[in-house]
Amino acid sequence: MKKLIKLGLVLALVLITAACSQGANSENNSESTEGSEDKNTTIEFWTMQLKPTFTDYIQGVIDDFEKENPNITVEWLDVPAADLDKKILSSVSSNTAPDVVNLNPTFASQLASMDALVNMDEELSDKEQESYVEGAWEANQLNGETFAMPWYLSTEVTLNNSMIYEEAGLDIENAPETYEEAREMTETIMNETDKYGYFPSMDLSLVLQHMVKMGVDLTNEDMSKAAFNTEDGLKAFEYFTEMYQNDMMPAEALTGDQRESIDMYQAGQTTFFAGSQFISQIEENAPEIYENTVPSQAITGKSGKKSISVQNVVVPSQTKNKDAAVKFGKFLTNAENQLAFTKLTPILPSAKEALEDPYFTEKPEDATPKDMVRLVSASQLDEAELLVPPMDNYNELRQSMFDAISASMLGEMEPQKALDKAEKEWNEILSQ
Repeated sequence: MKKLIKLGLVLALVLITAACSQGANSENNSESTEGSEDKNTTIEFWTMQLKPTFTDYIQGVIDDFEKENPNITVEWLDVPAADLDKKILSSVSSNTAPDVVNLNPTFASQLASMDALVNMDEELSDKEQESYVEGAWEANQLNGETFAMPWYLSTEVTLNNSMIYEEAGLDIENAPETYEEAREMTETIMNETDKYGYFPSMDLSLVLQHMVKMGVDLTNEDMSKAAFNTEDGLKAFEYFTEMYQNDMMPAEALTGDQRESIDMYQAGQTTFFAGSQFISQIEENAPEIYENTVPSQAITGKSGKKSISVQNVVVPSQTKNKDAAVKFGKFLTNAENQLAFTKLTPILPSAKEALEDPYFTEKPEDATPKDMVRLVSASQLDEAELLVPPMDNYNELRQSMFDAISASMLGEMEPQKALDKAEKEWNEILSQ
C-alpha cells in the first residue's frame, strides 16, 4: 500500500481499479476480440498534442488503415500534452480507457507496473519485434515484458552557435563531445566573449541522464538499492557544483526548465546546448542564430553513452478490441508511415527499414542546420539508449536526486553529504 500512497491518490485509484478488474477485463477482451475480423469494430486513438500541425498526416494514416480494414473505424482524439497523463489515468480508473494511446516510456511504465497495458511480446512476432531499432524496443520494457510499440525517436544532438566560437577564437569543427571538453571551452568562451559556453539543463530527468553519461550506475541490477554513491557519482556532483559556483553555467540551468535553454541560445547568450528538438523553433524565432547553428555529436562522459528519446504506442489492457488496436498500432508504426512522418518534422523513425532511406544517410547539397540535425541524430542511433530505465516511484527518485545536487550546487551542502543524503532517500524509496 505504501507504493500506492506514494504514487498519489489518483494513481492509487487506478491501481486498485486495474487490479480488481484485471480478470474481468481479460475475459471481456478474449470474448470481444474473438472473430473481430468479421464484425464492425470502432477503436479510440489518443495522441499527444499533434493537432493542428499534423492533422493531415494522422488523418491520412487513419484513412489508409480504414481502407485496408473496412470493418475497423478509428476515432481520433488529440489531447494537450499537459493533460494527457491525468486524462489517461482518469479513463483507466473509470474503466473507459481508449484502445490505442501515444505515451512516453516513463509514464507508460507506471501503467505497465499495474498490468494496465497489453504485453507486446505476446502480440508481435519475433520478426516484427526485430523490425524496430533495438534501443527503442528495449526502452519500453519493464520486468522483462514489453509494454509498447516504439513510434518516433530522437537522439540528443548539440547545437553550436558558430558566431560565438569565432568570437572566442575557437574552431567550430572541434565542438565539445565530452563534459571535460565542454568545461574547457566554456572557460575560454567566457574569458574571450563574456558569454556563457555550455548550458547543461538540470530539468526533469536530465540530472539522472548526466550522471549515467558520466559513468554512474543509478541502482544495482535488480533496482533494490542505490548504486551512485561512488567516486564517479561524487565527480558528477562536483562537476556541476564547480561549474555553477564559478558562474560557468547560467543560473537558469538549475532554477529554470528546458525552455530557458532555448530562450538563452536564441538570444545569443549561450554557445552550445543539447537542443536538437528545438531546431524548428530556432529557425522561426531567431533566423540569424539558426543560419549560424552547427549541430554536433552529443556531449557524453566516461560511459560514452548517448540518450535516446522515445514516443510510443500502447494498448490499454481494458480494451475490448485488442486485435484491432494492435493491428492499428503496427500500421501506424510501419516503415512507410514512419518515413512519411519524419519528413514533416525533425524526428527519427523507430522502424529500421525507414532508417535505410537516403534521407537519413546522405548529406544534401547546401545542407541546412535542420538537415544536419537529422543526419547527426540518425548517426548516433546505434549507440543511443534510454539512459534512465522505467523505475517504480520514478518521480520521487528523480526529485530526490535533483534536490540533492541542487543543495550541492547552491552551497547548502558539501557534494559528498548531498550524495549521502540522496543515497539514503533512494534506498528508502526503493525498499517500499
